[in-house]
Amino acid sequence: MNEWAGRVRDLTLFPLPGPLCLLTLLLPLLSPAAPISPAGPISQAYSLALYMQKNTSTLLQTYLQYQGSPFSDPGFSAPELQLSSLPPAAVSFKIWHALDDGERLNRAQGAFLALTQHLQLVGDDQSDLNPGSPILLAQLGAARLRAQGLLGNMAAIMTALGLPIPPEEDTLGLVPFGASAFQRKCRGYVVTREYGHWTDRAVRDLALLKAKYPA
Repeated sequence: MNEWAGRVRDLTLFPLPGPLCLLTLLLPLLSPAAPISPAGPISQAYSLALYMQKNTSTLLQTYLQYQGSPFSDPGFSAPELQLSSLPPAAVSFKIWHALDDGERLNRAQGAFLALTQHLQLVGDDQSDLNPGSPILLAQLGAARLRAQGLLGNMAAIMTALGLPIPPEEDTLGLVPFGASAFQRKCRGYVVTREYGHWTDRAVRDLALLKAKYPA
């Protein structure tokens, strides 16, 4: 009996794992999360923007090809055409260089949000004007999805940098649904052109961030 009691006393010196031990193991999981590095989201956004950049000229040329003259005429260009609902990408180097990271990201967010909505409108217009153009419709749909993807990547960058993400807005407002076929073709031209210009600008913006926050 005394021998058994001694063994019991020895066991109390080396207790089996219990709730307290399990809690100790879980404590690291419950500790505050470490800050997310912006390098990963920046690299992903930059890679996507580069991929988009390779396809923007193809989208614009395909669009012009299906609109007929004067759009399909060799060398067609109408830089004077603009849309009040779509911010132009063109900006002087001095102004662009003076922007900080938050301002660049905010402007790009607003532009690509507007582009996703405008590309949807152009896709609807072309479904009506050129229903037998699956290649064009597919390219417009792909451009819209990539713009949405870039929006998500930029939101991740802003979160990692501790910047507020601007709320989504209806950038189109009241669309003139009674617009003529020519007006809708002009609208689509501006959208596909500015999609390319904003993609070029995004590549430049993200290149600066990539150099500032290397992986």
